[in-house]
Amino acid sequence: MRTRMRRLVIGTVALLTAATALPAAAAEQHRPQQPSHGGLSAVIRYTEYGIPHIVARNYPDLGFGTGWAQAADQVCTLADGFVTVRGERSRFFGPDAATDGSLSSASDNLSSDLYFRGVRQAGTVQKLLAEPAPLGPSRRVKDLMSGFAAGYNAWLRQNRITDPACEGAPWVRPVTPVDVAARFYAIAVLGGQGRATDEITGAQPPTGATAKAPAPSAQALIRAVRDRSADADMGSNAVAFSGATTANGRGLLLGNPHYPWHGGRRFWQVQQTIPGELDVAGAALLGSPTVSIGYNSRVAWSHTVSTGVPFDIVRLTLDPADPTVYLVDGKRERMTKRTVNVTVKGGSSVTRTQWWTRYGPVVSDAQGNPPLPWTATTAYALSDPNAANMRFADTSLDFGKARGTADILASLGRHQGLPWVNTIAADSAGHSLYTQSQVLPRITDDLAARCSTDLGRVTYPQAGLAVLDGSRADCAPGNDPDAVQPGTFGPARMPTLLDAPYAENSNDSAWLTDADRPLTGYERIFGDIGTERSPRTRGAIEDVSAMAKRGGLTVRDLQKQQFADRVPTGDLAAADLAKACAALPGGKATGSDGKAVDVSQACGVLARWDRTANPGSRGALLFDRLWHRLPTNRLWKVPFSASDPVHTPNTVNAGDPAFATALADTVAELRGAGVALDARLGDHQYVVRGGERIPIPGGASRLGVWNVVQPTWDAASGGYTEVSTGSSHIQAVGWNGSHCPVARTLLTYSQSENPDSPHYSDQTRLFSQEKWVTARFCEKDILASPALRVVRVHS
Repeated sequence: MRTRMRRLVIGTVALLTAATALPAAAAEQHRPQQPSHGGLSAVIRYTEYGIPHIVARNYPDLGFGTGWAQAADQVCTLADGFVTVRGERSRFFGPDAATDGSLSSASDNLSSDLYFRGVRQAGTVQKLLAEPAPLGPSRRVKDLMSGFAAGYNAWLRQNRITDPACEGAPWVRPVTPVDVAARFYAIAVLGGQGRATDEITGAQPPTGATAKAPAPSAQALIRAVRDRSADADMGSNAVAFSGATTANGRGLLLGNPHYPWHGGRRFWQVQQTIPGELDVAGAALLGSPTVSIGYNSRVAWSHTVSTGVPFDIVRLTLDPADPTVYLVDGKRERMTKRTVNVTVKGGSSVTRTQWWTRYGPVVSDAQGNPPLPWTATTAYALSDPNAANMRFADTSLDFGKARGTADILASLGRHQGLPWVNTIAADSAGHSLYTQSQVLPRITDDLAARCSTDLGRVTYPQAGLAVLDGSRADCAPGNDPDAVQPGTFGPARMPTLLDAPYAENSNDSAWLTDADRPLTGYERIFGDIGTERSPRTRGAIEDVSAMAKRGGLTVRDLQKQQFADRVPTGDLAAADLAKACAALPGGKATGSDGKAVDVSQACGVLARWDRTANPGSRGALLFDRLWHRLPTNRLWKVPFSASDPVHTPNTVNAGDPAFATALADTVAELRGAGVALDARLGDHQYVVRGGERIPIPGGASRLGVWNVVQPTWDAASGGYTEVSTGSSHIQAVGWNGSHCPVARTLLTYSQSENPDSPHYSDQTRLFSQEKWVTARFCEKDILASPALRVVRVHS
């Protein structure tokens, strides 16, 4: 065994050496441009925690190795996603069962299938793949997708599935490159069409009573947009520090995306190497053959979910004689009828009709999200420019090849493929970068003022959602000369901050990326200016601005920030709440059920709490359960001020009668669940893996904690017993002048969802202990791993 491994290692080194000796142009000249599917291969070196380092000769082989290795760790989750994008969930799981929400917001399998079968039937993904670059994907990305499909399929042929989630399941089947591309498409439209799946598949022309309906509510639409906000199920923090703040004059990056812990939007750690061409490490979204968030020897980047609204609503003026005909400049245009057939479990089928316009699909559901009716005179279409975006992978691939933040910007300008995220980056030369370079409909404030409907005149200024008059052709989004895709903003219009001491984002708008250098002047669709920031943004700015002013920063400082677990709302309110508690007559308060509750013990617990969400913190759970009960509309005595946005609002309104009620309800809840008021957080905020209870640090976004975990409350089990979303692939990256980046990483939920895998919970235990993985990027470090395991994979 030792001899065989030595031969594999020597062979890998020879591959590296030989290929590196080729000039880049020569390497490209000798690189096959199409996967042969008869001779694909790669070498995978596994180091600690099951992290694969994939070496390949070319892009088809790299895709092959990536698909093979992802299947080895996550075959069931991948297969489930491929069932989704093929529109076959109803066939295998039944039409009424719920999806996991990874690839759309569909409420059940039938709605999901109707949407994705419609996409497949229309040839949408195939047409995007056929577009020439840069509007469509490059040959490199197509090779990666084809290779990924071949690698996934090879793993299925060559291995037995042991994960009980899909062992022996008929829905685990080979995939095609179109299936791989369809996952990219689903991710691209997740903020637009993917969030209105039920409203697209359920929209039907009015009949009888439905021909008349109440006008849509602007406030309901605004709530729908805010439901799509980052903290709904995804968010993130990221900060880049320039060399002016660091110990060695080089940049630093801390990336902390908050993504789902289960299902198809999990990250997966990997290093990908084509000698002389590409060498990048980080995390890929499942199903993706490219690194989504990562670093190389010169630059590191992360993403945060942006405030940009990646779609708009178009009001259609209908022909009174036919509600499937709309008018544009007085001319009739007939909607396109898309009839979709879905096979359901048991062999029967369901056929439904969707309605599409020049602007996009008609969306209709008076109680939906968005809540829009279809009447005899009016309908609404959803316009989503990301439905024409297959450029995400090229953008990420060129990030991996970048030599600095300037190359990151160049990739964004060249491909313009990020659908709903900001980019934060730092490099070894000491540069920092923030940019909200994303695909947005080109709706300027002037266009909104000229073309908004009555509804849009409320929703656009308040939420950035344009509702435009579709009866006028001159109300269509215009074209920027530097935009790759018609109808979207070009790079020159994107909010961008270069080389600031720090560039930080926690899912608020670009305005306070560096609080001393506010960004302004961008269109409202990108986000707001001069409005109250979230507790997490305020806490993050306090922390990172203090770090920047202190200076002398190293990667260790990034690690401390990640696990400080400070609760900013606790700093603002806990002492005052404890005093108000102590002032309650007789130490009692009346709950919402009218019963008196002895709350006297809670006063001391709140006063003594250390204001953190560390596993050992006593009082964190009490504050958490209390905080979410307090009314947000009258929480503070001192209101928000745009002249002091980091420190306002403040001074909790502890005298509000709602406080005593909330405290009584919280104390009663905890006691009813058998939880001591001063219990350690980690005893009641945990996950169970393989029968082991693993305490989880961090707290909910509403508390302002940097290290976000959105846990699931289960009173019967005594607390928070699972995490739905939160800190995922964390990376703290710097440079020391060598070719080896100084990187510490952590995949909080571990590499595999297979309970039989040794990497099912190993990094989760590290997360519990607030420890890190020392990344092995350079060849000498990979080969020195005591856990080194080398696998040569082939088709």
